[in-house]
Amino acid sequence: MNMQLQKSPIGLDGIPAAETVLSHVDGERGELIIGGERVADLVRKCGFEAVTARLWSSGTGQPVSEAAVRIALGEARQRAFARLPTLLAATSGLSIVDGFRAAIAGLHTEAGLSHEATIVGAFPVIAGALVQLAQGRDPVAPDPAASHAADSLSMILNRKPAAREVAALDAYFVTVCDHGMNASTFATRVVASTQADLFAAVTAGYCALTGPLHGGAPEPVLEMLDAIGSREGIAPWVDGALARGERLMGFGHRIYRVRDPRADVLKDAIERLAVNGSDLPFAAEVETYIRAALRRKNPDRPLDTNVEFFTAILLDALAIPRQAFTPIFAVARAAGWTAHAREQQRCGRLIRPSSAYIGPMPE
Repeated sequence: MNMQLQKSPIGLDGIPAAETVLSHVDGERGELIIGGERVADLVRKCGFEAVTARLWSSGTGQPVSEAAVRIALGEARQRAFARLPTLLAATSGLSIVDGFRAAIAGLHTEAGLSHEATIVGAFPVIAGALVQLAQGRDPVAPDPAASHAADSLSMILNRKPAAREVAALDAYFVTVCDHGMNASTFATRVVASTQADLFAAVTAGYCALTGPLHGGAPEPVLEMLDAIGSREGIAPWVDGALARGERLMGFGHRIYRVRDPRADVLKDAIERLAVNGSDLPFAAEVETYIRAALRRKNPDRPLDTNVEFFTAILLDALAIPRQAFTPIFAVARAAGWTAHAREQQRCGRLIRPSSAYIGPMPE
């Protein structure tokens, strides 16, 4: 017996899976609100510790201060560094992306200590250690007195970063710390809804992030720019790619029907960074041409720039290895994942959607 698929929201598009006070994405207006603030305003007002305090306070229902978050993360980075031999034991022979997954899966409860801080504090320590080991160097010890962004850069770059570099990475951390019910956050909430602990939930979130349709696109943006090569190559390369029906990395978004608001926030951060040799002028020309080409191709619904385009430029300008882009994204998003997991656990409701069966039925 043949069955026809009834109209249903495949992919759960437009179906609310949870009520949240953490963040809101308005795809039609091109707006992202985190903790009651538009993302551009939040970057101007808050550092990563401050926005993390907002998220954790809302997610747990228990107020926590920026100062308390700063102390907790500094101490957690120290504890994670002491545990590195154990955490890195399963990463031998793996890429940085896969090694990060294996290492964070080894995180566990520390009696009497914040699980949220244990996770968020450990992430940059693990990422930095994997980068150093890939370059044949020993991991760099964290500085508990430094900001999360400053310490993350120190452990990755093996040097003390400049203030402008810290400001750029901190802006990036705030910009991508949360983003509504994206795939990795949904995965985190599904696992948390079973009353599994935060460590299992966040590991699931990271696994979802590694997919090329979610967090794996910034590196291909740089590969695209490398392939274009020069200003003279922009038009022939882009026109050829569109004629072949290829996807242009860094453009289009599942939710945003207009420009991703995070793109301009990160573009501003790159301009303030003003690193010699930055690809921003060339990248800006590529962006301008691609946006025009996409409007010509589909004038009724053209794709626009998303966060991944300027993420790639920013992280590359900071000399962060391309292989570490996804773990660095996770360093920031872990603040949102942990808050969403706590919010879901407080709700107490198991996430259990139905499916539309289209297979044969018995006689």
